[in-house]
Amino acid sequence: MELLIKGGTVLDPLAGEITRKDILVSGGRIAGTGRDLVPGSAVEVLDASDKLVVPGLIDMHVHLREPGYEAKETIRTGTRAAARGGFTAVACMPNTNPVADTAALIRYILDTAREQGSAHVFPVGAITRGSKGKELAEMGDMRKAGAVAFSDDGMPVANAALMRRAMQYARMLGMPIISHCEDRDLSSGGSMHEGYMSTVLGLKGIPASAEEVMVAREILLAEETGCRVHIAHVSTAGSVRLVREAKSRGIPVTAEVTPHHFTLTDEAVAGYDTSTKVNPPLRTAADVAAVKEGLADGTIDVIATDHAPHTVEEKDVEYERAPFGLVGLETAVGLVWTVLVETGVLTPLQAITKMTLNPARILNIPRGTLEPGVIADITVIDPDLSWTVDAGLFESKGRNTPFQGMKLKGQAYATVTGGRVRMLGGQVKD
Repeated sequence: MELLIKGGTVLDPLAGEITRKDILVSGGRIAGTGRDLVPGSAVEVLDASDKLVVPGLIDMHVHLREPGYEAKETIRTGTRAAARGGFTAVACMPNTNPVADTAALIRYILDTAREQGSAHVFPVGAITRGSKGKELAEMGDMRKAGAVAFSDDGMPVANAALMRRAMQYARMLGMPIISHCEDRDLSSGGSMHEGYMSTVLGLKGIPASAEEVMVAREILLAEETGCRVHIAHVSTAGSVRLVREAKSRGIPVTAEVTPHHFTLTDEAVAGYDTSTKVNPPLRTAADVAAVKEGLADGTIDVIATDHAPHTVEEKDVEYERAPFGLVGLETAVGLVWTVLVETGVLTPLQAITKMTLNPARILNIPRGTLEPGVIADITVIDPDLSWTVDAGLFESKGRNTPFQGMKLKGQAYATVTGGRVRMLGGQVKD
């Protein structure tokens, strides 16, 4: 059956255009676009009046937890959360159990996603065996199996010589390195940003330098090797400055920021809600302002969630003992629209570009556009819908969100993946 998405305002980041037109989907691909297309008798019609029609959203930084941590999340539940949040594709990090450091595990993730997924899944392979930072994993084999990037996310590669070698191999393979920038000697034992609030709350802090010294290292290694390096979850003003300077010198570096890092400051930790415990930690108001400036001027290329579900039992402990991470797939669109678009930090087209075309280009995957002939991954957004975050309605197994009860404006209305409607009006279809 064909699908006609009718009456919407289409945001096309590739063309840089905003137009009112219909989109016809046939055979899982975009068959054509135009004004006032007339549906046939066998066409399913999706009414997008007063809504935005955009390329399917891509989250290039999620943790699906499978294999090994299925109590936290599975590929099935994680991709259902993605579909509900408006995402048609996610790139999943390799810190599973066992770590996704072989071709066999990459194939397992892909096979499971094909059978159970509500969104496309693009696996990220580990840089080192077991993400232990001792020896390189079989990067070439993982690329052949379907990995789209390499990262030891959550376990930074401390050995600079090893990271340099990884970048040399990744460049030969035409693959990006996604770097979790953290100096563990500086961050060791910390629970939140080191500053006034950590002193008031009596919690050991993580200084901004723990992130920034590693960002500087990765930039220098990228300059030397020519490898494309993507800096994950930028959180400090210093990191934004370093990336901006690197780009001005033509170094192949890109960067992402999460919604929680442009929405919350370290003052959110005041109630000791362990959902605010994230890595890197929530920073100061000055850092949040710098991140927003980096988004506005193009220094930061991508908005990604770092979706990191945990069980209630793991998070319901003392702040210092809780694991880092929060869930973000189902609140991302609302936070982007409320915090960035409604306030004028980004235009709707700029925001969508950072959630579609830019991550697709960084990962070198054929997504992020609405050109005729491409795979029909499409998201319909209601920019005017006001709603309140209720973790009890999440498709994710995780409930660890600091945004519970927050009023937001803007939400995904429909998610079309491979030509199939996977979510409509907040309800994910099996």
